[in-house]
Order: sequence, then structure tokens, then C-alpha cells
Amino acid sequence: MKTILFILALCVGYFLTTRHEQSHPSLPNTPVRDSSSYQSPSRTDQPPQQSFDHRTIEGSGQVVKILPDDNKAGGINGSRHQRFLLRLDSGQTVLVAHNIDLAPRIDHLRVGGTVEFKGEFINNDRGGVLHWTHRDPNGRHTDGWLKYGGQIYQ
Repeated sequence: MKTILFILALCVGYFLTTRHEQSHPSLPNTPVRDSSSYQSPSRTDQPPQQSFDHRTIEGSGQVVKILPDDNKAGGINGSRHQRFLLRLDSGQTVLVAHNIDLAPRIDHLRVGGTVEFKGEFINNDRGGVLHWTHRDPNGRHTDGWLKYGGQIYQ
């Protein structure tokens, strides 16, 4: 049931994002940035704000838990995801759902490691979900990525 709700949330986020194409004000000095408008390279300990919901953002965090892969390829969008939790400097935790059908899996991911990211953030009551951490094969969505151990996974 949780997997179905997770996949449903990812799909809703995708459809809302593809329908919602407008510019948004920049929010400087946050560890998670709206990459479409952010200009300053500085970061602080502020968590992602509600205004980042369904926006492409960049940032980094420490891996606090590695979850089992979502290997249910028969789901709503048919994609498998590598899943793990990142803790930002602010203390906020976000779930990363990295599509391993479209991008390489991070095989040597470890708790305590630092992951840099660019992807779409979806706010929720548990801290948020980061997805679209890969290239869009159809060219309709902003490309994202994960960087771990000096290697970019896209």
C-alpha cells in the first residue's frame, strides 16, 4: 500500500510539473535551491520551503538510511527506483527516489556519505521527496543528477 501511494505521489508530481511552467522568485541562501532562478553560491541551514514544492532544486545531504529498491516495474509508471534518505544541514530529511531504469544505480552508496543532487522536490509531511534525478529521455522535463564519490549519476 505504501509503495502504491509513493508511486502515485511521484506520478502526481510529474503531471503537475509538466502542466505548471512558470518562473518563480529566487530564494537565496538555502541549502536546497530552486535551480531555475537561484544565483548566489552561498548556502545556510534553512530547510526547503513550501515554495520549492514541485520545483527543480540543487543541494547536498548526508545519507542516513538506505532503503530497499522499489523494483515493482509493473507500477503506475513502470519504473524502478533506488531509495535512500538524506539529511540536510538543517536537519530536515528527504527521501531520494532515483530512477534506476533511466540512470545508473549508485552501487557503493553508504550511510554517512555525502550526496549532491539536482532534481524535483515534492514537499510532504515527512520532509519531502526528491525525484527526477536523471535525464528526461523525452526532453520535456529539466534533467537532474546525483553526485556521489566524485561520480555523477544521470
